[in-house]
Amino acid sequence: MHNHLPPSPPALSEAEWATARWADDGGNLAEPRPSARHAHWLRIAAALSSRLPELTGREDILVTCEHGTRSGAPAAFYPTTAELEIDTALFTPLAPATIRPARPGDEDRYPAAWGAFVHEAAHAAHSRWHTPPPLRGTALDQVGQVLEESRAEHAHLRRRPSDRRYLRAAVRTLVLDDFTSTAPTDRWQAALAAGLILARRDAGILDPDETEPLENTLTGLLGPDLLQTLADIWTAAHTTGDEDAPAMMEHARAWCQALGAEAAAPAPTPDPSNGRKGELAEAIGKVISQVQANEAAQAEAEAKVTAARAARAQAKADQAAHARQAAKTAEKVFAPGGRPFTPDNATKGRHRSPVNGTRPPEAGERDAAGRLARALRAAAHRERTTTHTASAAPPGRLNMRQALARDAQRAAGATPTATPWTRTVHRPTPTPPLRVGIAVDVSGSMHRATAPIASAAWILAKAAALTDPDSRSATVAYDRSVTAITVPGRVPRSVTQFSAKGRGHCLAEATDALTAGLSLDRPGAGRLLVIASDGYYAPEEAARATTRITALRKAGCAVLWLAFAPDPLPLPGATVLELTDPAQAATAIGKAATAALTATI
Repeated sequence: MHNHLPPSPPALSEAEWATARWADDGGNLAEPRPSARHAHWLRIAAALSSRLPELTGREDILVTCEHGTRSGAPAAFYPTTAELEIDTALFTPLAPATIRPARPGDEDRYPAAWGAFVHEAAHAAHSRWHTPPPLRGTALDQVGQVLEESRAEHAHLRRRPSDRRYLRAAVRTLVLDDFTSTAPTDRWQAALAAGLILARRDAGILDPDETEPLENTLTGLLGPDLLQTLADIWTAAHTTGDEDAPAMMEHARAWCQALGAEAAAPAPTPDPSNGRKGELAEAIGKVISQVQANEAAQAEAEAKVTAARAARAQAKADQAAHARQAAKTAEKVFAPGGRPFTPDNATKGRHRSPVNGTRPPEAGERDAAGRLARALRAAAHRERTTTHTASAAPPGRLNMRQALARDAQRAAGATPTATPWTRTVHRPTPTPPLRVGIAVDVSGSMHRATAPIASAAWILAKAAALTDPDSRSATVAYDRSVTAITVPGRVPRSVTQFSAKGRGHCLAEATDALTAGLSLDRPGAGRLLVIASDGYYAPEEAARATTRITALRKAGCAVLWLAFAPDPLPLPGATVLELTDPAQAATAIGKAATAALTATI
């Protein structure tokens, strides 16, 4: 079994001594320059050394990365010299130039290597006891090392529970090589496997379902009673202090006694004549495969969560950017002067306003505005809230059952808890103001509907102003440009007349201007977007406008689509209403608006 915690490094070889000689001792006069690859491993070792204090709380440990370690283990820590070595093979298949341990989070690219590093860091922080020199190399020493493996990791997890995933990833590296498919299976080897795998389960590193195959195999080899005795020993070791060498030696002695082994003698060696070979390696392989499968599933789930979080963050950033752009659009559309605003106008050319005059509203239009205002007010109305309160004293209605219960409690000498009085309180709910945005299509396909459009726009704007002093409305006309008819908060006195001779449809930008100008995407008011159009848009224009309508619907804003010609093509998400005479259809507009507002307020 590889020793991850030898007291000191092995003796230097002749080649290492030759490299270490000074010039006056016959060594090389000039130090050979390391190759580019070796320079990268020196950089990685230095970076690992800089990360080690956060894992151990120690700043005196030097990390080395070499191809092959002096101890023969994938990684090892030498307490007497404060050295930690790690095999470069653990970072395979990554190129050393791409490994950046100094960057927090880079360890996720090589979890097994980082897990071995964390394991040795756990030894550096918590393995403060040592086997007495006379007992080194004995069965007692080997058992102590096995018990220390899970004890150190258990103590480390109490400080840094987030390192569990890396320790799990390193189980294969730390354990599997000690059990080969050709090694005989006996009680001593089975007990070592239990101390290395099942003890990690009880330390909180592995899960019970992962270790079940090995536990079944060990139960057949050791018996349930002996396996429970060993479990009691490693559980007691997990609660032993970092410097309590006598207690750890006592645990190791109890282990040897349970297995009938001589504690002061060398550890028992497998019997080559034993016909049962490879059972432990096979069972441990199943454990590691299950661990890897669980880690892969966990990584996939975490990747999905990370992707969803990133998508939400990106959506939030996009929404904020769109809100800033919409605010700029509203500022340009509703700027003083009432000039048309053309999105993406690279030539900065002037576009003619579709407004060709105004006229006083007719009596029928004023009546229609009044009826629509009452309908909108009714749609925004909220019923009173009712609250029932129980109390021990009036006012309120007396509940005789509760009164008798209270008298009985008082007669029995108990503290009265019954509440015989019930009071009902009705509180009015404030009616929210309205925000009504009106977008009028003045493209060429709407030339026959200019009169009803102008009438409907005035009726809607006037009705919104009549509902509540805090209500606001705004009207824009759009083709390939957006023109403000009424700015937010201004009540129209006359009916604005249009000419529908434009080209294109920038409903998306018109919606942005109304949304930003009236806060249609924010709660706190009854919000309604009214679009007067036939819906004959190019696919790209329709897609962009649909995105805006969908966003408003999700934000709680109702969308009403008014069509003044047969066979309209309304965009998805809008409540459609086909009209001929807006003044006579005020009731229909009121019903449609009421339904839309009721569904969203």
